[in-house]
Amino acid sequence: MGLTSKTLLAVVILLAAVSFAATVWLWPRLARRSVSAVFGRVGLLFATQVMIFASAGLVANNSFLFYGSWADLLGQEQELGTVTEHAAGTAASGNIVRLGMQHTGVPGGVRPTRAGRIDKVVIAGRKSKIESAAYVYLPPEYFQPAFAHRKFPAVVVLTGYPGTAENLLKGLRYPQTAYERVKAGRAQPMILVMLRPTVAPPRDTECVDIKNGPQTETFFADDLPQAVSGMYRVGTLPRNWGIMGNSTGGYCALKIGFHHPDRFAASAGLSAYYKAAEDPTTGDLFHGDRRARERANLLWSLDHLPQPAGSFLVTTSKQGEGNYRSTQRFIDKVKAPAHVSSIVLDSGGHNFNTWRREIPSTLDWMSSRLSDG
Repeated sequence: MGLTSKTLLAVVILLAAVSFAATVWLWPRLARRSVSAVFGRVGLLFATQVMIFASAGLVANNSFLFYGSWADLLGQEQELGTVTEHAAGTAASGNIVRLGMQHTGVPGGVRPTRAGRIDKVVIAGRKSKIESAAYVYLPPEYFQPAFAHRKFPAVVVLTGYPGTAENLLKGLRYPQTAYERVKAGRAQPMILVMLRPTVAPPRDTECVDIKNGPQTETFFADDLPQAVSGMYRVGTLPRNWGIMGNSTGGYCALKIGFHHPDRFAASAGLSAYYKAAEDPTTGDLFHGDRRARERANLLWSLDHLPQPAGSFLVTTSKQGEGNYRSTQRFIDKVKAPAHVSSIVLDSGGHNFNTWRREIPSTLDWMSSRLSDG
């Protein structure tokens, strides 16, 4: 039985109920003080607890799809995702402050010319008035004399909600993966600007410009590229910029890429959803503005707004992800001049292991869509 099968869940719940009933029924018989009676009581309690925790775990996994299969749960799903192409029809330097530097953790030691560098920065939005911490990965080529006058393409990388930017470095290993793809000849050197979409914590703004509230879309679409281009050697044309993320970050990336083709040429959503969530963590995002709510729905936007001349990559899995059907709908709705690609895994839940399998191919795809200054 599969990890997410309803049959497995039903069997485990039944076993939990049987274990509980057996404990109640047999407890009087095991009330003696003999060794065998003590071990009997311990065994009954242990079996009941295991079945209850297993039931709760399966219910949670089926609800949130952390793991799509037994192999995914055990970390045995390691096959990298591959990109499938789909034909058409199917700020200035004063707005960013560097707080510190750290090593990338790749071969080459502490020398930036061999291993690159990670800057910890704070980006202050001139238009949005939002400030957010971020990490900027600079590849080794950025520091090499042969590239001294080159402007590099940049990719904004977003976590999910309520993730931390550190997850992009440690859990998802973006700098290390980017370094490895360049060394393997699969991607060009790119600057990565890594942060979380929660720029007005603890509120989940869904990257929306909220009336009388945080102007999150403006921060990501306008302020961040302007600030980064002002401090680092990054071009200012759409072909110089990409944006990607997982889960909430994936939704934000696709939405911002769709609505701001004058800023981003390529957008990738790993395990993304396609319309803004509205729940207690978001509060009132639209204040009754129907047009704003529809604009935040990518499937509606694809049907009712002009499609941009940009590239989109979406990822899902046939087993384990809850966005499989909506992702297929997104792919079907994309028309020229837009272009869509996808990564569809056979199995993979909504978790870091799945995204680590998709990130290498996504960076390769992003690299092929961007160019230097």
